[in-house]
Amino acid sequence: MQGTRVASRYAKSFIDLTIEQGSLEQAYADMKTIAEVCKSNSDFVTFLKSPIIKTDKKQAILKEIFEGKLNKISDAYVQLITSKKREIYLAEIATEFIAQYKEKKKILTAVVITANGLDDSIRAKVMEIVKGSSKSEVVLEEKIDKDIIGGFVLRLGDKQVDASISTKLNMLKRSFNENPFIKEH
Repeated sequence: MQGTRVASRYAKSFIDLTIEQGSLEQAYADMKTIAEVCKSNSDFVTFLKSPIIKTDKKQAILKEIFEGKLNKISDAYVQLITSKKREIYLAEIATEFIAQYKEKKKILTAVVITANGLDDSIRAKVMEIVKGSSKSEVVLEEKIDKDIIGGFVLRLGDKQVDASISTKLNMLKRSFNENPFIKEH
């Protein structure tokens, strides 16, 4: 809870700053880069959270890692966060920034989970259906999960459509277990 509150406040302040400076789109791209690095490299997140490594050392390493990848304002912001000893929240700040950016720009993320991935025709059909149900811009995020066996799970905001075979099999299994014709002693 504490981390999300801190991340939310830092992300909001950075959004406000980048809007004021006219570099919101660049900052969004930079935060996506930071979020991707944090997501793909658990050692990096461990490094950020380490109390043993001194702040100046972390700043130097962060500068080296993101040199040439972040614009000037984003780089200065990462250095500021580190100097305030809030680098442990960097991944959450980046994720929260992305969420607040999408909210501000009225962009919805539709997540489609399938067992094998989507081909182009199905992807186009899903986008057509999702765009028809929303007046906002929609970004389609695809995930592959072999556990759903087949079908799909579609999440849009707080709504979910689960048309996966694994869910149907679980429902069938539950209905067999609840057979009203067999008395249990």
